[in-house]
Amino acid sequence: MILAAIHRGAPISRTELSHQSRLTKQAVTRIVDRLLDEGLVMEARRRHGLRGQPAIELEIDPEGVFSVGANIDRDHLTIVAVDAAGTVRGRIHHERRFLLPDDFACLMAEALSSFRRRRVIEETRLAGIGLAIPDWLGEVKVVGFPSEYRQWNGYDVRGALEAISDHAVFIDNDANAAALGEIEYGLGTEIGSFFYILANACLGGSLVIDGVRHKGASGIGGEIGWLPVVFDDGPFQGSTQPLGEMFSLFILFDYLERNGIKATTPADLLNLNDAGRSCVSRWLRKISIKLAQAIVDIGMVVDPESVLIGGRFPVRLIDELLVYVHEEISRLGARAPSLHRAAGSEDAAALGAAAIPLAHRLGLPSAEPGQRFRNPISNRQSQIPVTVA
Repeated sequence: MILAAIHRGAPISRTELSHQSRLTKQAVTRIVDRLLDEGLVMEARRRHGLRGQPAIELEIDPEGVFSVGANIDRDHLTIVAVDAAGTVRGRIHHERRFLLPDDFACLMAEALSSFRRRRVIEETRLAGIGLAIPDWLGEVKVVGFPSEYRQWNGYDVRGALEAISDHAVFIDNDANAAALGEIEYGLGTEIGSFFYILANACLGGSLVIDGVRHKGASGIGGEIGWLPVVFDDGPFQGSTQPLGEMFSLFILFDYLERNGIKATTPADLLNLNDAGRSCVSRWLRKISIKLAQAIVDIGMVVDPESVLIGGRFPVRLIDELLVYVHEEISRLGARAPSLHRAAGSEDAAALGAAAIPLAHRLGLPSAEPGQRFRNPISNRQSQIPVTVA
C-alpha cells in the first residue's frame, strides 16, 4: 500500500503517507526504511518553505526494478525495456507483417540478449516480461492473411517466453495492456474512468472504471471491434458488419491501395503526396461517422469520463480523426464522453506490457493475478465467430 502510494503520489513525505494510509508515523517510517534498504524507493529532496524540520520527499527509485514489454501484432513486433519510473531505456522494433511464432521467439531472445549486453536492464532487478498480444491472432482473417499464420492457433507463447528467460512472464490482450499503460503513465493519472480504443492493424478496446480495468464476466469486455454497425450506402446498404471491419490500419491501407496509393506502414502515411493525404482525409471523415455513433453508445451504456483513442495510427491522423468525430457528435446533437488522443500512442501496447510486471512488483491496484497464467484467447475457448476483414 505504501509503495503504491509513493508510485502514484510522489514526491510525497512520510507524514503525508501516514495521513493517506491511516498508519502511525512509526509504522510508515519502518516500512519506508525497508523499501529504502531494498532499493525500491529513494529520498529525493527536502521540502523547504514550511514550518519546522523540512520534510524529506520520497519517490520510486528508477533503478529499483526493471521490466521488459513486448507487443506482437499482425504487422510488427515492438520490445521495450523500462525502469521503475516507466522511462524507456531500450527499444527494438521490427516492422514485419505476419511474423510467425518461431521467428517471434528468436527475435525476443535476441532482444533480451541485446538489453543485457548493453546493460539496459539489471538482470537481478528484472520484474519480468510482459506480452501484449491480440486474442484470436491466428484466426481473425484480416486483409492479406496468409494460411501459414494459422501457426499461432494453439501456439504456447507463454512456454516459448519461459524457455528463453527465467523471469516471470505476464500476458494480456493488447488493448488491455495499452489501457494499463495509460492508467499508470498517461491520462489515467488524471482520468479515473475511461474507454480506450486501440487502433492498430485491427481494432480493440478496453474499459477502465475507477482506475481498474473491467474485463466483463467472460474476460473479453471492451471488444469494440465486434460492435455491429450499419452500411449507409453501396450494395450492402442496410446490412451490418463489425466496426473492426471498417476501422483499422489494415483497412486504411487496403482502401488506399484500391485508390492507387501505396502505403504499407504507419510511416508511409506521413509521406503521402497531396492526393494521398486527401484520400486519407476522406476515409477518416467517413469512419468518423461510425466511430462517433459508437462513442455515443459507449457513453450511454457505460458513462465513462472520457474515451481515449491510441495505437499505431500516426498522431497527426488521430488528431484529424478526433476533429471529425467531434463534428459528427455535434451534428447529431448527442451527449458523449470527452474525447482525447491517448498519451501512449505508437508504442502504447508495448509500454503497457512493460507496465504489467512493474504493477505486480510494486503492488499496484492495476496488477491482476490472472496475467501470470493467462494465454491468448482462441476460438477453442470462446464462441465469438471469426469474420473476414
